[in-house]
Amino acid sequence: MSKPAVQSITRVAVIGTGVVGASWAAYFLAYGMDVAASDPGSGAEDYLRGFIERVRPDLAQLGLAGNGSLSFYTDAEEAAADAGFIQENAPEREELKRDLLARLDRATSPDVIIASSTSSLLRSRMVQDCEAPERVIVAHPFNPPHLVPLVELVGEPAATQRAADFYSAIGKRPVVLKREAVGHIANRLTAALWREALYILEQGIAEVEDIDAAVAYGPGPRWAHMGPFMTYHLGGGPGGLQHYMDHLGPSQVRRWKDLGTPAMNEDLTRRAVEGVFREAAGRPIKELERERDEALIRWRMAVRKPA
Repeated sequence: MSKPAVQSITRVAVIGTGVVGASWAAYFLAYGMDVAASDPGSGAEDYLRGFIERVRPDLAQLGLAGNGSLSFYTDAEEAAADAGFIQENAPEREELKRDLLARLDRATSPDVIIASSTSSLLRSRMVQDCEAPERVIVAHPFNPPHLVPLVELVGEPAATQRAADFYSAIGKRPVVLKREAVGHIANRLTAALWREALYILEQGIAEVEDIDAAVAYGPGPRWAHMGPFMTYHLGGGPGGLQHYMDHLGPSQVRRWKDLGTPAMNEDLTRRAVEGVFREAAGRPIKELERERDEALIRWRMAVRKPA
């Protein structure tokens, strides 16, 4: 059976419509695709429709003002039946995803990609009950998916290439892992930074507010444009990364030796929580999310580089 071309995919199934799934659905709709959504949770459809309406103006600022149609189903297999692409976003529980992916695999054409938004589970374990596991991939977005371009892909080469073509065609930035790893790429990198941030707090080197400021006003703006390898390439001056590694590499090794692993105990948790409350200065989560999303929109509009 011939595989559907990227440009022929006009209907996407979004299975699971919590925070990540709702964001995916809003993005697909704004790109002009029809979305068949499914979630067994109480009030899931109302939440989804409310979320889509809230973020529609944000997507319009980015030039995404499509008007795809939304349909909602209680049954995941029914939602996926006629879709050209399936984006699964069930909770991060291996047994749940393993069962759901197997059911979607049995209920849909074997030429349709099934993409799981898992952030930490291993694909090899999730697809064990699938009849056509080669078309089931990991496609992990970064939150919120409707504003952050990254999608990390793990799977068989043919399926990940087709998925990469699809995501690229709708303005996302896919990256393909050569082999599976817990946390993929971005979460492993952010976990390393988060570990050291907590260690700095634990050791009394700095408080939460200054640790956050050190990232947001230092490497953060550079990282919004380029990754660590290119950043250090520029850090080497005219000689680039080779010069940096030859002349400044030993200083990195000395710093690595001084990094640490914090003890995740009640005292550290209390200090971290107290710190973010001071930094938030009374602003509720919804207001902080709004500030984050507005900043992401400004970044996307300012950069405007190909996804």
